[in-house]
Amino acid sequence: MLKKMKAWSKNLKKQVFILYFAYKDDRVPLYAKLFAICVVAYAFSPIDLIPDFIPILGFIDDLIIVPLGVMLALKMIPELAIKDCEEKANELMKKGKPKNWIVGSFILLFWSLILIWVIYSTYHFFT
Repeated sequence: MLKKMKAWSKNLKKQVFILYFAYKDDRVPLYAKLFAICVVAYAFSPIDLIPDFIPILGFIDDLIIVPLGVMLALKMIPELAIKDCEEKANELMKKGKPKNWIVGSFILLFWSLILIWVIYSTYHFFT
């Protein structure tokens, strides 16, 4: 059972890397690129939609949301682009995670704006 879980996890990681390369590919339609980059950003983000400390519900995003997003994104991408991106993903998995400071900055900005909005809304709700 543990071997199956490790294999599933490794395959999911590979698919996220495929999406990472797909959003840079010119053959991928714009809507698929946008969806793919959102899935990759969410998968690599340390901040989850449902925090992991919430029992059972906290792991739903890791077990359901990310794989579902990956599956939907892969269906939007042309098969030839997937094959090329898969080759690049195999090479990258040998090297380690890519470091993209631009995407990381957007993730940080996104979550900062959400936090500011929540604080602002809460403040105005109680005043």
